[in-house]
Order: sequence, then structure tokens, then C-alpha cells
Amino acid sequence: MQLLTFSVAGQSYAIPSRMVIEVLPLVPVRPIPLMPDFCLGVFCYRGTLVPLIDLGLRFGGARIGTSGASRLSTRVIVVECTMLSDAGPPTGHRLRLGVVAEDVVAVCSDDAAEGSLPAMDLGRAPFLGRLLRFSDRTVQVLLVEKLLPADLLAGLCQTDPAAKDAGANQR
Repeated sequence: MQLLTFSVAGQSYAIPSRMVIEVLPLVPVRPIPLMPDFCLGVFCYRGTLVPLIDLGLRFGGARIGTSGASRLSTRVIVVECTMLSDAGPPTGHRLRLGVVAEDVVAVCSDDAAEGSLPAMDLGRAPFLGRLLRFSDRTVQVLLVEKLLPADLLAGLCQTDPAAKDAGANQR
């Protein structure tokens, strides 16, 4: 499997390249009140509003690019996947997300890994997948489909037709 690698807080992570739609420079974002801190808001991508997740904050650290001016290597990775809730069952809803990361510069193959460790079942971080050891670094694969908590996912992906109709009636 081909992986797009990047950094968050100096550590290497990867996303399966089949999920990546495009890599963009940092984009203007429209904040949404009362969202979790790691959800910076939404941005317009090809006519569609897409949630923007700061991986530094999602991992419990600092916002990416806040230690001074945004780094030139800071990018938005636009991904598309079938979302899963924290509990694991698929919601069946395809969602595009933008994720902010640094040093988005390399593609590698998991076949080139010298060793691996399976994903650990970490309740607070269900999005952390397996670890791969390469000669020059250790990379953790992200489970993008588990990046959003169930309550936030439900708000972004209203799959209940009654909820969708109720929203249309309020306009």
C-alpha cells in the first residue's frame, strides 16, 4: 500500500494514498462556534464546505504552525473516506475532510517497512493505526475514518432522512 507521509509535532505519520484527493497550501477557514478545538472550522473545496482538522490539536498537542509564522511546509491534505464512529461500526457516509499537517513531502510503500507493530486499542485515540519501521524513521498510519468523534460526525453527516427534512423545514 502506498502511503503519504507527513509530520505532526516532529513525529512521522502517514495516510493511505488511496484516500488522498489533493494536497493544498494552508487555506482560509471559516470558524464554527462551539466546535472542538481541533476542528478549525470549514473551508470551501471545489464548491463544497469541508471540515478542517488540525492534527496537532487532535493529538492533544499544540496547533500546527502556531510557534511563529506558519511554516512553508504546512499543508492541508484533502481526504475522502467512509466514516466510522468511535465505537467502530461504519456510518456508511462518505465524507471529505481537510487535515492540517507539516512536512507533507514523501510517498512510501508499506512493503518497504523493515518491521511493524499492529494498532493498539487506545480508547481516546481510535484513529492511531499500526506502526511501521523504516531504516530512517518510524511512521504511524492514521485511520482517517476514525478521526472524528461520533457526536461531531453525527452533526456533520446527517444520514437520518427525518433530520434532513426537519433541517429543510426550518429554512
